[in-house]
Amino acid sequence: MDPRLSIGHNLLKKITLACVAIFLSGGVAVAESEEAPSAKPEMLENCPGLVATHAPRVIPASLRLAALAGDQVRISYVGHSTFLIESPSLVRIATDYNDYVTPPVRPDIVTMNHAHSTHYTDSPDPKIPHVLRGWADEYGKPMRHDAQVRDVRVRNVPTNTRDWGGGTERHGNSIFIFEIANLCIAHLGHLHHTLTQAQLNEIGRVDVVMVPVDGGVTLDLDGMAEVLAGLKAPLMIPMHYFSTYSLRRFLERVKQNWDVQMNETPSLVLSKASLPTTPKVLVLPGH
Repeated sequence: MDPRLSIGHNLLKKITLACVAIFLSGGVAVAESEEAPSAKPEMLENCPGLVATHAPRVIPASLRLAALAGDQVRISYVGHSTFLIESPSLVRIATDYNDYVTPPVRPDIVTMNHAHSTHYTDSPDPKIPHVLRGWADEYGKPMRHDAQVRDVRVRNVPTNTRDWGGGTERHGNSIFIFEIANLCIAHLGHLHHTLTQAQLNEIGRVDVVMVPVDGGVTLDLDGMAEVLAGLKAPLMIPMHYFSTYSLRRFLERVKQNWDVQMNETPSLVLSKASLPTTPKVLVLPGH
């Protein structure tokens, strides 16, 4: 085995055990909200967009960089909490960018959260033009982003995390929202608590949500199901599971509420018109 892969695997195991210990010790992250920035007109047009009534036609795709139509977005699962999202003008975004799980191409935008080191890096590639950290340098202060890069808008909604002492770190995580090709795509990051109505309002209506499904290191399964019910996204993509057991446990729980489908490839191309007519959990191969 490549020594770097072995180191990353061992680190993930240690981090997982440490986080579970914190969770079991009683540390609870509480949802708090500060006054959100005023909604911009373009957010009101894009994010609350109506779910399409066309027949679903999510198109499987490989990781090759085929051209996208003007209304399409490519989403590829790289691993853990990292996705590569590509816009029609080929703006490339890597979520929860870190030193262990990296996309096959250099992204134009990276987003990060600092729950632990598999969700961020202190030394991103200096050639990446836009590095968006989901936490502020000043402890306990919310970080705010609202960036436009060609045909992509990126903004965030801060949430709290459990800290290493078993307490709550205010604004330690960010939910990043990507507005591309009339789609709103939300990445929940390392979410540790259910969302307030104010936070749901600030996020707005989303079309696709990437959701951590480990069921303990982040939010418990019932809590995560509550978050998904509040977001009402027609397409939900699991991430952040450490074994097929934790993934199966999540899928068994959400089958009570939504259809579940396994994708053949780790990548898909979708548009507003191709969204499912009824909410669906779509599993992309990976871990």
